[in-house]
Amino acid sequence: MTTALIYLVIMLLVAAVVFLLAAVVFGRGEELAPLAPGASPTRLPAEDVTGEDLRTVRFQLVLRGYKMSEVDWVLRRAGNELDELRTRVARLEAELNSRREDAV
Repeated sequence: MTTALIYLVIMLLVAAVVFLLAAVVFGRGEELAPLAPGASPTRLPAEDVTGEDLRTVRFQLVLRGYKMSEVDWVLRRAGNELDELRTRVARLEAELNSRREDAV
């Protein structure tokens, strides 16, 4: 009888540890409001995407997905590159317009 009671206590302790571990790994079970079918929280303008648009975009969280810090790093880097390229294009277009005006 004592042995059965000890086994029962040990099984309860193991079950409690497994439950606590699962609660830590998977969260407390809160749910977000469901999105409409086909909807996404990721938003970008239809045209003229800026570096700031890329730096502020956020993706939907899923159990298996990409490492968020790496995605954020790539988006920051792509946003900076986009801003630099747009600045360079604007500068070159202004230079081209000034040369055209000087030629006329």
